[in-house]
Amino acid sequence: MHPDIKTYNAQQDPAHREVCDLLAQEIGKALPKAESKIWHAHPVWFLDGNPIAGYSKQKPGIRLMFWSGADFEEAGLNVTGKKFKDASVFFNDASEVPLRDLRRWLKKAQTIQWDYKNLITRKGKLLKLEL
Repeated sequence: MHPDIKTYNAQQDPAHREVCDLLAQEIGKALPKAESKIWHAHPVWFLDGNPIAGYSKQKPGIRLMFWSGADFEEAGLNVTGKKFKDASVFFNDASEVPLRDLRRWLKKAQTIQWDYKNLITRKGKLLKLEL
């Protein structure tokens, strides 16, 4: 785990720290070739410079987000916007994390990706990557 992510997790209250540690471990196992770092103040994993998954502390709890998750077609993930293809879910306790679902979502995250890396150069136009 990236040292900055360890620091981020350690700053959370005990229940949320446990959620963050579990998510970081599972994401790290599922995406071993991903680069992880603190990006926009929270942990994010990237494949070839493209953001794939991350989490952040928000009022409702720890938000696990998949940048291309809207196309996963998963009932357990909430799609919030129309312009971007992200989807997320909130957890307040590690026991709430559905490991089987999480592992399936992480597999989909590797094969279903929108090109966020080049969003600015394309003036906000989002294109699906062919993997």
